Amino acid sequence: MVALTDRVKQNRLTIEVKDIAVDTTAIRSLDWDRERFDIEFGLQNGTTYNSFIIRGEKTALVDTSHGKFRQLYLETLKGLINPADIDYLIISHTEPDHSGLVKDVLELAPNATVVGAKVAIQFLENLTHTPFQSKVVKNGDTLDLGNDHVLEFVFAPNLHWPDTIFTYDRKTQTLFTCDAFGMHYCSDLTYDESLADIEPDFQFYYECLMAPNARSVINAMKRMEPLGEITTIATGHGPLLRHNLKELTGRYWKWSQEQTKSETSVAVFYFSDYGYSDRLSQAIAHGITKTGVAVEMMDLRTAEPPEVRELVMSSAGFVIGMPPVSGVNSELAQETINTIIASAHNKQAYGLYESGGGNDLSLYPLQVKLNDAGLKQSFPSIRITETPHDTTYQTCDEAGTDIGQWLSRDKTVKQMKSLDTNLDKAMGRLSGGLYIITAQKGELTSAMLASWVTQASFQPLGLTIAVAKDRAIEALMQVDDQFVLNVLAENNYQKLMRHFLKRFAPGADRFEGVNTQIANNGCPILTDALAYLECQVQSRMELTDHWIVYATVDNGRVSDPDVLPAVHHRKVGNHY
Repeated sequence: MVALTDRVKQNRLTIEVKDIAVDTTAIRSLDWDRERFDIEFGLQNGTTYNSFIIRGEKTALVDTSHGKFRQLYLETLKGLINPADIDYLIISHTEPDHSGLVKDVLELAPNATVVGAKVAIQFLENLTHTPFQSKVVKNGDTLDLGNDHVLEFVFAPNLHWPDTIFTYDRKTQTLFTCDAFGMHYCSDLTYDESLADIEPDFQFYYECLMAPNARSVINAMKRMEPLGEITTIATGHGPLLRHNLKELTGRYWKWSQEQTKSETSVAVFYFSDYGYSDRLSQAIAHGITKTGVAVEMMDLRTAEPPEVRELVMSSAGFVIGMPPVSGVNSELAQETINTIIASAHNKQAYGLYESGGGNDLSLYPLQVKLNDAGLKQSFPSIRITETPHDTTYQTCDEAGTDIGQWLSRDKTVKQMKSLDTNLDKAMGRLSGGLYIITAQKGELTSAMLASWVTQASFQPLGLTIAVAKDRAIEALMQVDDQFVLNVLAENNYQKLMRHFLKRFAPGADRFEGVNTQIANNGCPILTDALAYLECQVQSRMELTDHWIVYATVDNGRVSDPDVLPAVHHRKVGNHY
């Protein structure tokens, strides 16, 4: 059954209803045209918000939907069951895209008991401003719905919300995981039938939201082991996992193990459910993980002093999001910041950002204290004076990359010296060209000097580019993204090369002072380039420290056919 609304390209919203197991129905809210979500720089394939009904002798509703689906979702729910018969409303976590209609559901089901983690129940009490029955669950707790539907709960904090729980139905062997194992991918297919189609979105989702919480992923997966066989993972976003469940959960484990192997880590402190602290912290954490540095995230709202001391003392650096000056848990948060200061030492790097909640603790006194203590400020403190835009999150991502690169500089130098001298010199004889990659998506822009570029196919015309994982432009070179490859001339490359080689501050305009014009694909063309090629990313291959990006070429032009392109000669192969 599919309910349709506006068929215009923008804001197409539909509902899919599907029986996924015995007595279990999925209500999938399909948001076909959503272009951005949380910290990701863009969604190519929309997203979904998945909700589930489990019918035993008692009825449970697992999660709701986004507020934009209010009418569609509630009408669909009423068509499936009498909402007044809902006995339990299970809250996997309180992020608005899953709990946006909790208040509406409770108005229709006033006798329902809300089930969730302690923090989730507390937040919903502040959100609904209406008394409701509740049941706090911990890891291993069970809830018997009757007819053999025994639900077991798994504590899974920080995936990617501090109050996350999983729910396992022993009868159907279905695990409801909300954000974990999900992806932003909207299609008519309920399940993960085509692995090739969903792989890029699955990995991109992990990198953005789960990689900064890799230790929490591992802990949650260890808690999943006693559950027994899992035949379906009912995710909160994208297709449900059934056909490739073992393969995709195996990748989560592998990726998380790799993330936690890093010898260097950064602690990121945020204040949940205040302003934009959660999302800003995720953006910063994402930038850090791109450099191969591990991240440990901690909520200032609930942090315990011994845990804070241990985390700060074991980290090479830390980032703090400003908590509110007043309100629930604000005093505890400020005490936690004092603990951070007392535990820090002068070999650490730090960064600060405002949460944008309208009542932020001033970051300047804290900045002065940390500077006076001899700590290295790795990026300029981030001010939030308005609702964050794509560029705000890009700034945060690049700030995270800055602190990660700073903390891994010694490792980088060590790796550069590790190659055998003869091998190093031989690799250095591989020459390349000099190019500037320019990209734009919405209000986001970026550019990068490149030399590892080569033609890769004739039909269609295609090329490959090696892009280091910690480059800012990498986020704008996902599958289906477009960019321009600007070819530099041998007699006029120095000025452009020097400009794009310099280190830019987080969020800085790469094109300031550079003459540009707009290509047909919307990306900047450098006016002083010898030639340009308009490209679209078709696929990506992951290596240890680079992505190999394969793109097809749609258009191009040479400004002067008599001029040769610049050639880049190296003497060693351990750096550019």
